[in-house]
Amino acid sequence: MRSKLCTLVSLIALAVLTTGDGLAQTKVRTETIRPPDAKKTAPPSRAAAVAKATPIAVEVITDPSQLPAPVARMRERILAAARSGNLERVVSVMQSNEMMPVFSPSDDKDPLAYWKANYPDSEGLEVLAILTEVLETPLVHVDKGTPQEMFLWPYFARMQLKDLTAEQKVALFRLVTGSDYRDMLAFGAYNFYRLGIAPDGTWHFFVTGD
Repeated sequence: MRSKLCTLVSLIALAVLTTGDGLAQTKVRTETIRPPDAKKTAPPSRAAAVAKATPIAVEVITDPSQLPAPVARMRERILAAARSGNLERVVSVMQSNEMMPVFSPSDDKDPLAYWKANYPDSEGLEVLAILTEVLETPLVHVDKGTPQEMFLWPYFARMQLKDLTAEQKVALFRLVTGSDYRDMLAFGAYNFYRLGIAPDGTWHFFVTGD
């Protein structure tokens, strides 16, 4: 009996030793993984991205003859309609476009009603004077080679206003007042009317904002 008990104890001891060796042989080295530093990997803010993307200096187009033919044709159609003093004629140009150009920061559907509501003293005609002035200023060709490529009036829309020369400020003051200019400096960008025509002649927008 005692002999059997010794044998059993010996077998248990052997099993423990064998199991221990197995564990020692398969021991895995561990490593603590720390998450990346949020300050280093956080994406830039929208404001920072816009500031980085906004050019300080732009190539200004002063001669309309340099425009592609489709863009030049659309510009002349808009100018002719605006100079006529007929709001409906401008709306007709908009409706004949591939799509209705954006004319309001809101979801307005009727440009005629929108302009008359915003310029009641002139029954909307003031906007035609603005439209003419905008299209008679120099422009910039922006976002070349992208789906957003556009011929953009006026060129102030892509310039740092604080860096304008005295001559450029005089041109700006044909569109806005000194008070408007001061407000734009505080805002950080030109935010009066701008107009965009794509290289294929599609009129995309005539709207205020940045």
